[in-house]
Order: sequence, then structure tokens, then C-alpha cells
Amino acid sequence: MTEEQRIILLDKAKVFFKEKIVQSHITGGALRASRLSDYNINPFLYKYLANFLRGDSSPKSIAEALVYPRLLGSSINTSFGMRIQALISFLFEGFGSTTPGIDIEFIDATDQRRKYCQLKAGPNTINHHDVETVVNHFKGTINLARTNHLNIATHDMIVGIIYGERNELSSHYQRLDKSFPVYIGQEFWYHLTGKESFYLDLINVFGEVALDVDGREKLEETVNALAKEIEQTLGPN
Repeated sequence: MTEEQRIILLDKAKVFFKEKIVQSHITGGALRASRLSDYNINPFLYKYLANFLRGDSSPKSIAEALVYPRLLGSSINTSFGMRIQALISFLFEGFGSTTPGIDIEFIDATDQRRKYCQLKAGPNTINHHDVETVVNHFKGTINLARTNHLNIATHDMIVGIIYGERNELSSHYQRLDKSFPVYIGQEFWYHLTGKESFYLDLINVFGEVALDVDGREKLEETVNALAKEIEQTLGPN
């Protein structure tokens, strides 16, 4: 990858993050967070959490205790996780795969072999049953390749995890890694681009988008809308 190509990819990543992740978070995420029906409230805890956060259990304090974890945590993480394949497709046109169970195919920058990759968001995104599903997909692809006299080795079937560190891999990923390579964070992006610094570059350009975003008004608007509904449903205190 040339320096010009690296800059083009980072500029595209910035556009994707702003238009697909940030806008979805500000609009759809905030709308859902403002509706009481979208919460599974634990009746034993909501007043405690409000008091823990603000020292009272007013409707607004309850709303803040509900909205903040949603909008600053689960909402944006879910949105990002759902769009990882779209991110890769947007950055690298033509990497999509038609092979069942495979998200993308690409030429590995480290060994120049074609890799068949399942994409995952972070280091804790599969469960026990997912491991068997991935293994079966990979074995099926290898068997089909052999039938068609294609040169696909076990190490050509990989799991690519968009972010994280190797020491953060869950036990499920560690078990999977014993059969097929699991590349996470910096090492995944290195295999994909040939640039060891690309992962950190990507983090930095996403951070640049964050500097242009001030969501305080939207956050306050969301809290107030939810607080109003809470007061109507649960009473003033």
C-alpha cells in the first residue's frame, strides 16, 4: 500500500464513521433512548441508580441513569458492531465474498495468499456455539475447495476482529484460534493493509470526527423527553 492509498483509505474511513455511525447514533440511537418502552427496567434498581448518580430519584435523575449508559455505551457499540462488514466493503471495494460463511476475501499483505475471513467487532463477540458454527463454515469451504482443486490451506481461513488486543480475546476466541488463525486489532489491519500503523491511524481519524461532534444538546433533549414520560408513568418521585 502506498502512502497515497493509505491517506485515501483513512479519508474514506472518516466519512464512513461520520455518516454511518455518528449520524445513526445521534438520530436513531437518541430517539430509541428517549422512549421508556425501549428499556427493560429493573424495578429494584432504577431508583438506586438515580440516587447513586444524582442523589435523588426524580424523573430526570432516573432518566439520566437510563440514558447515559445507553447512549454512551451499548447504543454506539451495537451500531458499530452491526456495520463492520459495511465499513470494510466501503474501504476496500471488491473484498466481499459469495462463499457461505465468509464475509470478505483478500490477499494477505504478509504472505500474499488469499484469505477467507469472517469479520467480528471485538474480543468478546462470540459464544460457545458460535465457535462450532465458524469451524463448520471454514471446514466446509476447505472441503469445497479441495473438490474444485483449489489451493486453500487451514491458515487461509481466518477470523478478523476489528478492534482489541490479543490478551483481551475471550476463551471462545482462544479455543477457535487453536484451529484457525484469529487476528485482532492491529495485527488484523496489518494483514489487510500491509501497514503496521494503520490500526492506530484509523483510531486517530475516528477521534478527529469526535472533535467535530458536540452531542450535549441532543443528550439533554433525550433525557428530558424520557423524564417527562417517566413522570407520567411512575409519578414525580
